[in-house]
Amino acid sequence: MENLVFVKNEKVLTDSLRVAEAFNKRHDQVLRDIRNLGCSLEFRLHNYAESKYINSQNKEMPMYLMNKKGFTLLAMGYTGAEAMKFKEAYINEFERMEESLKSSPKVLNNREQLIASMKLTLENSEEITAVKTEVAQLKEQVNNKITLDHGEQQTLNHSIKKRVESIAGDYVQQMTKQKIYSQIHTHLRRAFAAPSYRVIKQRDFKDALAWINAWRPLL
Repeated sequence: MENLVFVKNEKVLTDSLRVAEAFNKRHDQVLRDIRNLGCSLEFRLHNYAESKYINSQNKEMPMYLMNKKGFTLLAMGYTGAEAMKFKEAYINEFERMEESLKSSPKVLNNREQLIASMKLTLENSEEITAVKTEVAQLKEQVNNKITLDHGEQQTLNHSIKKRVESIAGDYVQQMTKQKIYSQIHTHLRRAFAAPSYRVIKQRDFKDALAWINAWRPLL
């Protein structure tokens, strides 16, 4: 009974040769029965397909492939106790094979494998991009929080003193050294949005040094 149906292109089918053998009919009679079915063209196109087989004389001969609906319509015309037994066997075997096909892992052809591989690559690429974005955002958040360490604070403070001392002589008539110190600290805080040079962001350390070395007071 297991040879009554087969799977082809992920569809459960039988053919006119198997039907002829099961119902003890000549194959040409089964072909005639299929051709004489009074079904619509649409039903025929969806449920029957012309095919070929090689007979014992090595000749190519016609046959039909059919699905469960096609077989059911054809077998309606076959009567008698023996015919009923094979109808039931066919229908049961169709259902068994359909369930087996549903539960079996799908074997992909080359094109399907390529599409699946491309899809997986794209998904991985999107995931990697998302992870990189998250990492970049995390780094940005961390960089926004990290301020100067003690050594960098000392370096910045020394640069401020050095700059004031180097230019103080140019402004002896306009402002005191204390005024220059006050102004450079005020301008530095504004330039780097920090309440004190000690809490300037570590990422701005080099820019702050360059800024100090180029700074001049406003008169």
